Amino acid sequence: MQSSRLGEILVKNNLITKEQLAKALEEQKLSGGQLRLGSILIKQNILKEQDLTSFLSKQYGVPTINLADYDIDPAITKIIPPEVVQKYQLIPVNRAGATLIVAVSDPSNLFAIEDIKFMTNYNVEMVVSSESDIKAAIDKHYDQSASLADVMSDLDVEDLEVVGEDEDVDVSSLERATEDAPVVKMVNAIMQDAIKKKASDIHIEPYEKLFRVRYRIDGVLYEMMRPPLKLKNAITSRIKIMAELDIAERRLPQDGRIKIKLGGGKDMDFRVSVLPTLFGEKICLRLLDKSNLQLDMTKLGYEPAALAHFQKEIHKPFGMVLVTGPTGSGKTVSLYSALSELNKVSENISTAEDPVEFNFAGINQVQMHEDIGLNFAAALRSFLRQDPDIIMIGEIRDFETAEIAIKAALTGHMVLSTLHTNDAPATINRLLNMGIEPFLVASAVNLITAQRLARRSCSECKEPEDIPIQALIDAGVPPDEAPSYVCYRGKGCPTCNGTGYKGRVGFYQVMPMLEEIRELILNGANTAEIKRESMRLGVKSMRQSGLTKLKEGVTSFEEVLRVTVADD
Repeated sequence: MQSSRLGEILVKNNLITKEQLAKALEEQKLSGGQLRLGSILIKQNILKEQDLTSFLSKQYGVPTINLADYDIDPAITKIIPPEVVQKYQLIPVNRAGATLIVAVSDPSNLFAIEDIKFMTNYNVEMVVSSESDIKAAIDKHYDQSASLADVMSDLDVEDLEVVGEDEDVDVSSLERATEDAPVVKMVNAIMQDAIKKKASDIHIEPYEKLFRVRYRIDGVLYEMMRPPLKLKNAITSRIKIMAELDIAERRLPQDGRIKIKLGGGKDMDFRVSVLPTLFGEKICLRLLDKSNLQLDMTKLGYEPAALAHFQKEIHKPFGMVLVTGPTGSGKTVSLYSALSELNKVSENISTAEDPVEFNFAGINQVQMHEDIGLNFAAALRSFLRQDPDIIMIGEIRDFETAEIAIKAALTGHMVLSTLHTNDAPATINRLLNMGIEPFLVASAVNLITAQRLARRSCSECKEPEDIPIQALIDAGVPPDEAPSYVCYRGKGCPTCNGTGYKGRVGFYQVMPMLEEIRELILNGANTAEIKRESMRLGVKSMRQSGLTKLKEGVTSFEEVLRVTVADD
């Protein structure tokens, strides 16, 4: 269905407003057209999936089907090839004589139906199902990827040409080893399995007597497999070839990127980092899935008051907004969400990133190249000659970058950036330690937000958990509120792979630069004093934000203690 056509029908039937349609179409544009309009409306909580399915069923006079309760004969799925099923996001469910019954999420896509008729020589009848149910059915009935267990059981190391451990390795023999079918199959299986399990990172690690693969899922690492140790060079070289890196260089770190195409016209990027260690090269692959990028700030987990402060400050014409936290705490997503909200035709936005993780229409993004002198400071100087309104700097790492960013914020530009600090108040001292004068920090910075990511309790299997009242009080819950806390924890189910957790949520400490805090900075106050004053003024600490999520049943007591530290 053409997005505009579906949008017009939904607006005409008062299911969505013109403003909601415009916002959804804008997100579709930012995704490069990879996301369907219906998926975006559901993701933004504008429509419920079952409401959209019911509406399309009535609009086109086509019956609905619940694929979760329907057992499809494997012989039926062989009628339509996997690539066609993925391309059109439909699935055959039954056959009656010369008629093939096909479940679709888009009953107006007549081109797809005609293509199926021509390909199969069947008459085609449609039934409507939700897009998520169709995707699940395709994964179940058309999953062609081998599981890690299958790959391991099929692997016969004796049949492989294994490259030796010596440093002066012959490149041609290394290239031959990477083309061995089992090696190719294993690397492909690892990448496909990580995508299926919604991992954020893959760690491939060589040690003295073992070689292991771990996935980071919802912020926690899990060991997935142990390939034979003698395959480590072949597997490492295979990934380096895919990322267009130098396979002969095994003593220096290297960075690259792999882009693969999935079904349904969807792309997946892997950011590749190779690090020489004592027993070989460790590889970390960061999965970048643009279709799952959450750009709606209201969905990130900010408390209403904190979100109001954050949005107010980023919409100011000048000043600096800083997002802090360790690697993997969601800083980039927060900045991209802010940029998405600010991205208008009237604004000139430039970003300096290392690396550019996702590309957006309407934003001028610059990739850093330290080896040729293009660093954050150099990019920032060039931006100031490009008539910018909004500047985003991937990270402030040194005095030079911090100084130029502060000056830009003081001369009519909105500057967004990140730092690595433990919390919002500590960011002040970090800037001062870099050499920035206190009066410049107090004048330029509008707001600092610190954040961490915690695992969400699985909504399918979470149940009340008995936490002693004293433990809650020790964690920071006010004594008068502790008896009313009902804590939840997932017991483990197939939906969450037995972990009790599914997805992640942010804990946020949002500290606007209030006058009282500016005074403390000018008077040389330390981090502890700034933190105490900010909390007195109503700023929630990271632990308090986590306890709010605990009270709402979003996460568990265990996660709050794991991710945050107690307030002094």
